[in-house]
Amino acid sequence: MGKKSLLLIAVIAGLATLFIVAAINAGTTVPDVIKMENKAYEKHTKGIVEFSHKKHAVDYKATCGDCHHNDKGEALKDLKEGDNVQNCIECHKKPGEKAKGKDAPKLSKKEELEFHAEALHENCKGCHKEHNKKTGKKDAPETCTKCHPGKE
Repeated sequence: MGKKSLLLIAVIAGLATLFIVAAINAGTTVPDVIKMENKAYEKHTKGIVEFSHKKHAVDYKATCGDCHHNDKGEALKDLKEGDNVQNCIECHKKPGEKAKGKDAPKLSKKEELEFHAEALHENCKGCHKEHNKKTGKKDAPETCTKCHPGKE
């Protein structure tokens, strides 16, 4: 085999490796802002939350386990940026919120957290309340309108 053939094979192998690495990286890169939209909802009654992953991780020093947890609610401590994680709807499968009002069925906490919106609200609002209590400020939003933008 000649030098030209070996060089051609090396160039092709190098390009193939480059494309494979780029594809793997593209599949696990975390966007700076995540629009908390899900196909499970036919319509949203409030605006869609745009979650700033970068701001929470970099500015607020939130760890992956502060949001991402296992089926027992325990923080996933070994995660790092770029790891594949399940979308919340994979476990919290019921779209929307639990029924409310005096005629609504009484649910256990586990049953409530089967609802996607209940799980997200508990995770986010709980952390925001804890932050505000710790800092003595109200800079982490705790109300609907502070997180859900108005309809366009």
